[in-house]
Amino acid sequence: MPVKMEVWGEYGCFSRPEMKVERVSYDVMTPSAARGILEAVFWHPGLRWRVDRIYVLSPIRFASIRRNEVKSKILATVVKAAAQGGGGPLYLAASEDIQQRAATVLQDVHYVIEAHFEMTDRAAPSDNPGKFQDIMTRRLEKGQCYHQPCFGTREFPARFRLWPSESVPTIPDTRDLGYMLFDMDYSDPADIRPLFFRAQLENGVLDVRDCEVKQ
Repeated sequence: MPVKMEVWGEYGCFSRPEMKVERVSYDVMTPSAARGILEAVFWHPGLRWRVDRIYVLSPIRFASIRRNEVKSKILATVVKAAAQGGGGPLYLAASEDIQQRAATVLQDVHYVIEAHFEMTDRAAPSDNPGKFQDIMTRRLEKGQCYHQPCFGTREFPARFRLWPSESVPTIPDTRDLGYMLFDMDYSDPADIRPLFFRAQLENGVLDVRDCEVKQ
């Protein structure tokens, strides 16, 4: 059975990977971001979430902001050397490494995520779809989550609840969104690859059920 989850917030940033220096958001939340929000509310090794549709309830609007970020990262080679008794700092001093970066983000985001889950081979004998469906519904009704869902980055928290009806009043917007990140392929941990699809927004609905995924 599908689950409909309403999510909303002040800002969102679903960064385009082709923008290397400054963050620029996609026009609509990506399927992988939607899956991350679902998993923040209820994750279990015995199920795998599949996003079916993303309904856009608020007009697509962008805002330009500037954020403080650090310009460096701790290298894995430094961590390995420290574990083996070598030297090197294992921290970043934000006051010394800070820089301002511009970002083009979405403003006043509001979506309904329609998704379903599939059972995996890691499910226990006592697990079943009805059990997981009831747990997810109960957690949405009570506002429970394992960690705070967010719209792309932790600076933009997402509020959520169970969508109460069958119909969803989407915006009357139809546009070609171009190639969008679908998800990451983790089948080979040594070679993690991004997956893309051609996104089409039809009357405020992004349907990802039968999309063609490309690497």
